Amino acid sequence: MHFILASGSPRRKEILEELGYQFEIKTGDFDESTVALDDPKEGVQKLALGKALAAVQQPGLYLGSDTVVVLDGVVMGKPSDEQDAFRMLRSLSGRTHEVCTGVALVTVGEDGTVEHTETFVEATEVTFFELTDEEIDRYIRTGEPMDKAGAYGIQGLGRVLVEGIRGDYETVVGLPAARVYRALREHDVVPG
Repeated sequence: MHFILASGSPRRKEILEELGYQFEIKTGDFDESTVALDDPKEGVQKLALGKALAAVQQPGLYLGSDTVVVLDGVVMGKPSDEQDAFRMLRSLSGRTHEVCTGVALVTVGEDGTVEHTETFVEATEVTFFELTDEEIDRYIRTGEPMDKAGAYGIQGLGRVLVEGIRGDYETVVGLPAARVYRALREHDVVPG
């Protein structure tokens, strides 16, 4: 079955390549504001499904994914500016938050119709060190926080902010590799 990643994320692409998958990348326009995030775990699955469905152009298996950072039940998206990034990082300082990555698989038949959809979510707890204002400012000046949910990237320079995690590291990066591997195997999509 033709396998399509419905995401432009370089991190998701890299994870699938490291696992040995052959795939194509196709993205579509999806208005994320149409999805309520009152229940972050449910909402992030809806976001992933919306992105996968928006990318549908041909028969195959589409994988959509989205990641949210949740602190005290509130979703933190990407920062709107440097002040917003500072506010987010200050609120995460010395605390444990949850990173939820939703994944959707959409099977599209030869006639172009959606035959099957499924979603799941993985969650990982992340604990930050106590951060000084100077540390936060220095990190923001790198530019890395500006396109990341929660204003940090654990796979980049943001790793020095993290005291520890409980759960799957790659869920925090943006794609829970072990769970995705098992889900794809159910659809006879294997690496190689």
